[in-house]
Amino acid sequence: MPHDHAIQCVHEPFLIALSFLVSVLGSFTALQLAVAIPAADTVAQRWRAVVAAGAAMGGGAIWAMHFIAMLACNMDVPVTYDIGLTVLSALVGMASCMAGLAIAGTGVFGWSKLVLAGVFMGMGVGGMHYSGMAAMQMPADTHYDMTLVAASLTIAIVASIVALWLAFNLRGWVQMLGSAVVMGIAVCGMHYTGMAAASFIPNGAGPEVLAGGMGGEYLGMGIFAVTTVVLAAMLATSLVRQRQRELVQI
Repeated sequence: MPHDHAIQCVHEPFLIALSFLVSVLGSFTALQLAVAIPAADTVAQRWRAVVAAGAAMGGGAIWAMHFIAMLACNMDVPVTYDIGLTVLSALVGMASCMAGLAIAGTGVFGWSKLVLAGVFMGMGVGGMHYSGMAAMQMPADTHYDMTLVAASLTIAIVASIVALWLAFNLRGWVQMLGSAVVMGIAVCGMHYTGMAAASFIPNGAGPEVLAGGMGGEYLGMGIFAVTTVVLAAMLATSLVRQRQRELVQI
């Protein structure tokens, strides 16, 4: 329910576009890495692929996108982020994506397993988003429209199911890139629906509420820089392995 005195969030277009770019890059990298899960020859290789793809999806496509998108929200009050909850949200996002990929990518691929993995992963992605929101420190209380919260979780689950299906059914560059764009749109849709669900009501708290937190601008740009390097390294490794597999087949 909207509040008359809610703090307004004005989004900056450049950072919205940047968050989408990060989400697409992370999704493309994760899809490339996920190909190695069902093709792995050993259990150790399979779990390495699960961890790498889950980290790229949960950490790059979803978590990093979330905090860069948070920077896009300009409010009339100062905001810092609790470091512990921020780290927790990253772990929740990556762990849920790893779990979803592990469930969907092992054994016989089927729709029941796909839906179960997607629900598990989508709820984890939602947990990442709302724990990330809880990390916000500001002189305001956050209230949620539960209808929009439910809508955001539905988007997260559907996006997860789509991402898992794409990861294990598509191979070509063009298909992978198109899939990454679709996933990027879905992830951003989940985030901004979740943001629309939130109302920030001033509570009169003093500057002490910001103590111990990290400024959003430093957190966001640091995440973008580190994530870009990590995803680039993962993608390069995936492409080298794919080329090696092609050479072996020749």
